[in-house]
Amino acid sequence: MTGTLLNIATVLAGGLIGLAFGARFSDRARQTILYGMGLFTAAIGVRMFLETENPLYPLAGIVIGGLLGEGLGIEDALARLGAWLEARFSRGEGATTSPFVRGFLTASLLFCVGPMTILGSIQDGLTGDYQLLAIKSVLDGFAALALASTLGVGVIFSIVVILVYQGGLTLLASQAQGVLSESMTAEMTAVGGVLLISLAVSSMLELRTIRTGNLLPALVVSPALVALVSWISGQW
Repeated sequence: MTGTLLNIATVLAGGLIGLAFGARFSDRARQTILYGMGLFTAAIGVRMFLETENPLYPLAGIVIGGLLGEGLGIEDALARLGAWLEARFSRGEGATTSPFVRGFLTASLLFCVGPMTILGSIQDGLTGDYQLLAIKSVLDGFAALALASTLGVGVIFSIVVILVYQGGLTLLASQAQGVLSESMTAEMTAVGGVLLISLAVSSMLELRTIRTGNLLPALVVSPALVALVSWISGQW
C-alpha cells in the first residue's frame, strides 16, 4: 500500500498547489516536465526488462497476451468504462454539472483508469516494489496541479477513489505472492518493463499510438509459460 499512499500524497499536494498557483505554470513548462518523466519512465522500463532470465518468456507473453488483449478489446473496454462512469455520474446534470463534480470525476478517471495503475498495483502487491506507482504519483501530482487550477477542489477528493481502487488492487495482488516462483516474478517484471516503455512512447512522449491496455494479459501469460515449461521439464 506504500505506493498508493504516496500517490494520494502527491495528488493532494499537487491539487493544493494547483488551487493556489496552478495558473502561473505555462503549457510549455508542463509539457517539458511530462516529456522528462516519459524519458525517465522508459529508462525504468528498460531496467525492469533486464531482470528477465530468458527473453523468450516476455516475448511470447507479449505476442500471446497481445492477441488475447486485442480479441478481448481491453483498451476499448477501459475507454468504455471511463465513458460509462462519466455518463453515470453526470446523468441529468448536462451543462449545469458543478465544477466540483466535473473535477472529481475527471481526476478519478485520469488517475485510476489506465494500464500503469494496474501494472503498478500488481508489482507493489506482489513484490513490495512501488517504483512504478512512485512514477505514477509524480505524474498524477502534476496532473492534479493542472486540473485543480481549472476545475477546482473536486480534483483533490479523487484521493478517495485512488485509495479504494488502487489500494484494493494492491491488496488483491499481495494474496498471489505464494503462487509465484522467483522465475515467474522475474518474467512478469520483465513484461512490466516492456509495458512501461510502451506507456512512455505512447502516452507521455506521444511518439506513436500503442494500445498498451491490450498488452496487459502478458502479465499473466508470461509467468504461466514459465510454470508450464517447468512442469513439463519436471523441475516444478
